[in-house]
Amino acid sequence: MFSENKKSKSNLEITSSQNLIAQGTTMVGDLESEGDFRIDGTVEGSIKTPGKIVVGKSGFVNGNITGTDAYFEGKFSGTLSLSGTLTLKSTAHIEGDVTLGKLAVEPGATFNVNCAMKGATKDMQNSEREKTTKQKA
Repeated sequence: MFSENKKSKSNLEITSSQNLIAQGTTMVGDLESEGDFRIDGTVEGSIKTPGKIVVGKSGFVNGNITGTDAYFEGKFSGTLSLSGTLTLKSTAHIEGDVTLGKLAVEPGATFNVNCAMKGATKDMQNSEREKTTKQKA
């Protein structure tokens, strides 16, 4: 009875944990976590999480990021792979290769990348097939 509550509580703590790289901190190497990341310092290396990545105004990541969603106010250079949404605020500066599900960009953001949106090709092919089918009918 009591052990079930402890198990569900520990699972909740793992999924809601947030890792913080504070301003003035430089991390060199690969980071992997089940929780979210907030980066206000500098990371040189790879970041991998099934959670969300937030890069603050003073944050800079040079390397690879793999995750679900990302929210950028700072800078990024490298390879970014997201299954969800990339949100760029007006102060964001992104360079490199990006693969994502959805993109939201505020005016003023810099987005110099090779970009591929997952599912976009399938959606376009399906809509072309629908047009062809309607024209034949």
